[in-house]
Amino acid sequence: MKKLLKNIVLCFMVIGFLLGTYLIGSGYLLYKTSISKISIEEKVTSLRESEDYVELKDISKDFLNGIVAVEDHRFYKHGGIDYISLGRAVVSNLRAGEIVMGGSTISQQLAKNLFFTNEQKFERKIAELFVVNRLEAKYSKDEILELYVNEIYYGDGNWGIKNASEVYFGKAPKEINFDEAVLLAGLPQAPDYYALSKNYEGAEVRSQIVISAMIKNNYVSRDLVEEVYEESLYRFVEQ
Repeated sequence: MKKLLKNIVLCFMVIGFLLGTYLIGSGYLLYKTSISKISIEEKVTSLRESEDYVELKDISKDFLNGIVAVEDHRFYKHGGIDYISLGRAVVSNLRAGEIVMGGSTISQQLAKNLFFTNEQKFERKIAELFVVNRLEAKYSKDEILELYVNEIYYGDGNWGIKNASEVYFGKAPKEINFDEAVLLAGLPQAPDYYALSKNYEGAEVRSQIVISAMIKNNYVSRDLVEEVYEESLYRFVEQ
């Protein structure tokens, strides 16, 4: 019986090794194919040369803090991959037999937006990691965050923080107030669903989650937020 169990375990280990090797190889091939068409450096340069590109210094600090707090609160501490979130996602995905949970960092989301589609395949996630490694090696955290907020979609046809802040609020990204900042910070999770033109109430609920994440991660004090919203219906959602 013990010998049988040992053989079963060994069999699963071999299968796991072969499957892992195949997925890593497929992911690396996808990565090499993608960057052979246009390099990471060329992609970044092209994005920065857009007339709608905004530097970090010209973007609301509240918005940037909200994005980091709700999207990837360990952003400035990890090397592009949040192993805690990734481990949680891997377990969920293996149980489901498909990708049902991302666990993606801001760096991973930037890598996906620069080179890949939203197709939920393990090979694409692995290819992302190769791009992330290059991004983290070449660019600072602030540069990656700047690229991310200029690249992502905010709903209603608005790509990048400049378009989103101007179309939604008629303001430059640096001029938006706290309310507007947390609204925008909540949109990238599901921009089509939270688009302000069709689901403003849903976006407001999402913004409360952003505020809670900011409080939890010490980007803003609860006392200050409660003072600002003492006349409102806000109820902060615990994370």
